[in-house]
Amino acid sequence: MTIALTLLLTSTLVGLATSFYFRVWTLMLVSPLIAVLAAIVLQSDGYAFATGAPIVVACLAFNQIAYLAGALLSPENDGSIAQEIDGIPDRRREHKVHSQNE
Repeated sequence: MTIALTLLLTSTLVGLATSFYFRVWTLMLVSPLIAVLAAIVLQSDGYAFATGAPIVVACLAFNQIAYLAGALLSPENDGSIAQEIDGIPDRRREHKVHSQNE
């Protein structure tokens, strides 16, 4: 049981840390890594497929919920995804374009 809770906590922290430093597309790389590593850890600890699979699914869900919570709580979030859709740079990137922002 300690292994399962440790995996859930680790997945949550990875999702939160990912939200602060990377975009949502990073979840496509992080999620399979979490699933594979959790499956390896659970298999080596003697968990059967029927008990290990729900834990892996929970790890992925906790990871993505933590990513969403971190992205919403981020100070750089202005509550709109319009800039992302339109291709207009947000505040983090505009200050680096000196000739156009002056």
